[in-house]
Amino acid sequence: MRIAELSRRSGVAVPTIKYYLREGMLPPGERTSPNQALYDETHVHRLRLVRALIDVGGLSVAAVRDVLATVDSSSEDMPTRDLDRLMGTVQKAVLSIPDPADEAVQAEAEREVVDLIAERDWICGADHPAVGALATVLVTAQALGHSRFLDAVRRYAEAMELVAVVDLDYVAQANTVDDMLESVVIGTVLGDSAMMALRRLAESNESGKRYGRRKPDSA
Repeated sequence: MRIAELSRRSGVAVPTIKYYLREGMLPPGERTSPNQALYDETHVHRLRLVRALIDVGGLSVAAVRDVLATVDSSSEDMPTRDLDRLMGTVQKAVLSIPDPADEAVQAEAEREVVDLIAERDWICGADHPAVGALATVLVTAQALGHSRFLDAVRRYAEAMELVAVVDLDYVAQANTVDDMLESVVIGTVLGDSAMMALRRLAESNESGKRYGRRKPDSA
């Protein structure tokens, strides 16, 4: 298909497709002339994946480019190592870690996070980017007078172990290495969005049960 048809099938504007091609986020089509190329279903799929990561997952173009570069460079000879590496790349892409206002306070919060990792006996290093991200959350909570939020985080950690099992089980259901790699991206990025929505629904449910709201009638 020509680029105009690719645009129609994917719902992505032609100038945006050309931008993705220049950035290496979309593989080049088959050249039929110096100014013409043909595209296929793999390009349609890749464009839909890119838009899902940006529109639903909230990733920046730069983050999506880094994630896809890791996917595209992965080797079928070492799928396990590549999957773990890709997981790390995706996690770094979705984490936002602002510069700490007080480095000493941030460092203390990071030690609390490392202690939590040790308590759970998790296979994570102190240099994992999520350590800094979670520490920043704890610093913010403490500044607001909510030091007890750390207790809630400990309970969250227990629940997240179950979530992690679901995430990795989802990846394991893939039939090919390429599908496994993409499943890491989908499960992590779209999974975050799904869990946020489910959390709001669960909170609404729990609030209703605690404070007497009636269950809505079935349609």
